[in-house]
Amino acid sequence: MRNAVVGAVAAGLFFGGAGAAVAASWHELPQMHTTGVEFADGEYKFNPAGKNHGSFEWRGYLRDDAPRDGHNVYMQVKVEGHGWVRYNGKQRKTVHMHHSNWDGAQRYTEKAYIRACRDRGSLRPDNCSPEQYRHR
Repeated sequence: MRNAVVGAVAAGLFFGGAGAAVAASWHELPQMHTTGVEFADGEYKFNPAGKNHGSFEWRGYLRDDAPRDGHNVYMQVKVEGHGWVRYNGKQRKTVHMHHSNWDGAQRYTEKAYIRACRDRGSLRPDNCSPEQYRHR
């Protein structure tokens, strides 16, 4: 009887740990594209509270899709309770990006928005892909 209880507890701990590992695994982001910019092969995950500040972690490749237009490209990420954070790319290049965003007042982040944009200068508004909303 005692061995059965110990076995049941061990199985519960094993499957509980496996569930936590799946929750913190990488998920695919759809390709983000608008005139002049593309974000491809994107992935994200929400880290657990004790890992990397419980952050929204993301990665992928940001590409200047119109290299001759003279405009830079960038990514924007927003987590709950904060404004947009900008991550610049490079003109006429494709760059790999891997960043984490979090709210320091919380143990983990639950909601995030991400989009790819083209910087068209000060006289014309930037153009951005539709926001991708993700939640834990």
